[in-house]
Amino acid sequence: MTAVTLIRSTDLSATAEYAYAATAPADARLVFLAGACPLRPDGSTAAVGDYAGQAAVCVETMRTALAAAGAVLEDVISTRVLVASSRQADLVAAWEVVRDAFGDHDAPSTLLGVTVLGYDDQLVEIEAVAALRD
Repeated sequence: MTAVTLIRSTDLSATAEYAYAATAPADARLVFLAGACPLRPDGSTAAVGDYAGQAAVCVETMRTALAAAGAVLEDVISTRVLVASSRQADLVAAWEVVRDAFGDHDAPSTLLGVTVLGYDDQLVEIEAVAALRD
């Protein structure tokens, strides 16, 4: 059973595809993930030029990091999705992959367009925080 409680408000827009807030109980252990990048095991960038493809690789990277901490996507309390683009369509392409991966666990999230990310040909990065009960 997840330690995360997603919070919604009927006083806020239903257009957003995520909960507006989330909580974890005082006895939860927080797990802070480094930004999940679209890197292959050899360090090269996957899905060059493909926002959705890179987002999918980032989600898999995030799943692997979460598993190493004993967590799953449903334990995520918030995310930040960084997309190297000033085009809203590119941000949406990445976001749709992330949103679909989380399914009904629509944790609070921020979607940001940035000028550049750290690796050659990198277009997407996903930061996350998870909450676990030991």
